[in-house]
Amino acid sequence: MNRLLAATSLLILVVAAPAQGAVVSTSTDGVRATSGVLYVSPTGDDGAAGTRAAPLRTPQVAVDALPDGGTVYLLPGTYSRQRIVLAGRHDLTIAATRARRAVLDASGLTPRPDDSGVVQISDSSRVTVRGLDIRGYRTTSLRRVPIGIYVTGHDRHVTLADNHVHRLGNDNGTLGSFDINAHGIAVYGRDAQHPISHLRIVGNEVDHLHLGASESVVVNGNVDHWRITGNRIHDDDNIGIDAIGWEPTLTGSHRYTTANRARHGLIAHNRISRIISQGNPAYWEGDGWCNCADGIYVDGGEHIAIRHNVVRTSDIAIEAGAENGRGHTNDITIADNRVSGSRYVGLALGGYSPSRGEVYDVRVRHNHFRNDNTDNDGSPELLIQFKVHETTLAHNVVVATHRAAPLLLQRVRRVGTAAQNRHVRLDHNHYLAPVAASHAEFIWLGHALTGFASYRHASRQDGHSTCRKG
Repeated sequence: MNRLLAATSLLILVVAAPAQGAVVSTSTDGVRATSGVLYVSPTGDDGAAGTRAAPLRTPQVAVDALPDGGTVYLLPGTYSRQRIVLAGRHDLTIAATRARRAVLDASGLTPRPDDSGVVQISDSSRVTVRGLDIRGYRTTSLRRVPIGIYVTGHDRHVTLADNHVHRLGNDNGTLGSFDINAHGIAVYGRDAQHPISHLRIVGNEVDHLHLGASESVVVNGNVDHWRITGNRIHDDDNIGIDAIGWEPTLTGSHRYTTANRARHGLIAHNRISRIISQGNPAYWEGDGWCNCADGIYVDGGEHIAIRHNVVRTSDIAIEAGAENGRGHTNDITIADNRVSGSRYVGLALGGYSPSRGEVYDVRVRHNHFRNDNTDNDGSPELLIQFKVHETTLAHNVVVATHRAAPLLLQRVRRVGTAAQNRHVRLDHNHYLAPVAASHAEFIWLGHALTGFASYRHASRQDGHSTCRKG
């Protein structure tokens, strides 16, 4: 189905048949037409004036009564089985009068086929959604993708701030199926000519989601100049924050172009914890679960800074990869982050198999990695995978805490061309292990090396770095 037509039909549906028997008034009295501010309450009346003393009942009715923009305030309470759809709207704010006390509870509401959000924004500009509690949007269908807040089409200056998106998702239990999908906050730039731009996702909490093969917070496709900052993301069963390119978000001749990449972005000051894929049916591998949920992931993105985040107790804390073999990830800065307690590794760079794409021009600086690989399966703190080049790791603190397997760093064997493997530089790092430097472990280009001196000699890396027991 054409997504813009779908969004339009959703808008008509919500106005024509709001939940819980709310009466829809088609009148536009003077107060609604001229004030620019309307109030809504679960105990209101859609025939009322829309003032704080006489609020409306249905959020969508208030939205539709402000065709030229304005503010819709949601008073505290639970708005059961309600959605809010903004299609081609401008200069509009939807806000709770008390943060997170206005609850859009979509429990019992069947998601529409394909992608749909409890709050859905398309082809709009200067729109803000602030302070809502969004929950309960669930399905077991492989053909439906429930989303808390969904931004799509082409949009400019959209702000999603201080919302709580939680306890929703896709509950299908088909083991190994990547057709299970849901999102907390999803931004999909599906217009090849016009990007979603100047997007701000700030101060939200996103938690307890069943995501299948999808992500807690994602920017995908034609999304340019965006910021994901100050959010708290936790207890989800797939990726916390993802910036994606090269997927069929754009198709045909546009797929392998810059337009189909999340770019010029900032991921900063977020707190991410317990992002774990164990128990997620999509990640069943026949004999166990893949521990492969990233706290922060860049997969095909470009010109992105990942700074001052705290990522704890997730499968992989931070990863820059390129899953599409024809794609690549480049111009990424990973700096001043604090990582600890990852089940697999603290940092992963590069394609996870030889058939994946390239990762280059990555700068990893001034980060602190500690006590990763809590599964104790022999994986390292830092993992450099396939087709990584023009990349620097410097001035980082790397602390392995497992005495039986104090593996600090691993670089896999080379595949591809010389150009796809050249100019990887490590220096001025500080390595600590629970054993003496002479017993610390490294793997370089597939060769296991015991002792910091042996590693430096074999790799010709980390000439100004230190390694000690600590």
